[in-house]
Amino acid sequence: MKRVLVVDDERGLQLSLQAFLKNDGYEVEIAEDVPSAIGILERTRVDVVVSDIIMPGETGVQLLARIHKRNPGIAVILLTGEPNVETAAEAVRHGAFDYLAKPVTKAALLATVARAARSKAQHDENLRLATENERYREDLEGLVETRAGELSAALRGTIGVLGQALEMRDPYTAGHQRRVAGLSLALGTTMGLSESTREGIEMAALVHDVGKIAVPADILSKPTRLSKAEFDIIREHPQVGYEILRGVSFPWPIAEVIVQHHERWDGSGYPAGLAGDAIRLEARIIGVADVVEAMASHRPYRAALGIDVALEEISANSARLYDPCVADACLRLFREEGYQLGT
Repeated sequence: MKRVLVVDDERGLQLSLQAFLKNDGYEVEIAEDVPSAIGILERTRVDVVVSDIIMPGETGVQLLARIHKRNPGIAVILLTGEPNVETAAEAVRHGAFDYLAKPVTKAALLATVARAARSKAQHDENLRLATENERYREDLEGLVETRAGELSAALRGTIGVLGQALEMRDPYTAGHQRRVAGLSLALGTTMGLSESTREGIEMAALVHDVGKIAVPADILSKPTRLSKAEFDIIREHPQVGYEILRGVSFPWPIAEVIVQHHERWDGSGYPAGLAGDAIRLEARIIGVADVVEAMASHRPYRAALGIDVALEEISANSARLYDPCVADACLRLFREEGYQLGT
């Protein structure tokens, strides 16, 4: 049974969260401040911590830092009474699994804790596989190929969990990352890139929008055009995605690709205004695939524009917004090879 630690100095909220979680089958521990929470963590196994940010003495963010120093596998969900992009970005930068705005609803709590528990289970499985691989590495050379496959599957599993977490917060773009990954992989094949490079492109594309975890859900699903202030919040997602993944040891430069996927060939993109070959090739490929999929698919604020309109955009802005080699490969892929976006 999964065990959840609730940390909050408000007794009423403690009891409410405890009741929600116990009724859903979790074992629940309660602490009123950071020292008592650390005491519980030292003497018992915990899978998920749900902690208020503002408490007497040490804050929830400080608790998060202490937990990650001692046991980085524990998934930490922070509660905030002031939900905004700065709070979310700070929580994510410090390694929080997610954040919830007060007052916390039962549905939001249980859905987020369930995802966090799955993430913890995935972390534990990855750790088990890595430990096994190290133990047998020197003496059992025959297991190398098998273990490499298991670790690769674990990496894919981790990336899959991140993608699912975003899709659960943004149902209108469910499947967007998968379709962008499929198209990016096809572009890499058309361009004759190596298998390893193509795999890295696919992995980065599967989580290229992970930074949107820090964007309030009402902005992600807004059925009308975004205001300038709201769009400025959206524009932060490549940097937030970089902050989330920069410390993860992938075989590919996934964090760097993610932070650059909205850069443009002429330097008009964001967040750094990079131009031309200063943008990683993988990011240039995902950038084109992202535009094509977004235009061809439905969005909350408009109906799908269709693949023909998307390809006209790529053609018209080749060598201006988009790498001409990538744009040419995209046009060939659809118009000559009959490629179709997946579901």
